[in-house]
Amino acid sequence: MKAKSTSALRRRRKTLIKKLPPLEAVLRGSLIERYKRCGKPGCKCAQTRGHGPKYYLSVSKPKQKPEKDYIPLDYQAQAAEYIENFRQIKTILEELCEINRELIRRREKL
Repeated sequence: MKAKSTSALRRRRKTLIKKLPPLEAVLRGSLIERYKRCGKPGCKCAQTRGHGPKYYLSVSKPKQKPEKDYIPLDYQAQAAEYIENFRQIKTILEELCEINRELIRRREKL
């Protein structure tokens, strides 16, 4: 950041803002894929990974146990997309903060 010109930092900031995914399409958490065995004698799941895949959204919060919610297969792709959007937003926000911090160091207008 320090090597870039002020105008380059401002251009990069505008580019990053344009790359932000839609804010209504975000979901915090991780998608967990699970396979379960039913325990019935003779079921094929005893010789394979189990029944599934089943998907769960896991959301961790400080000082709390992670919360898990079942995600129906029909919603799995959309949930994965929204989780990725959240990760992209976090990454972009970190870079935006660094740019703004550098502009403040230089005593430039934000």
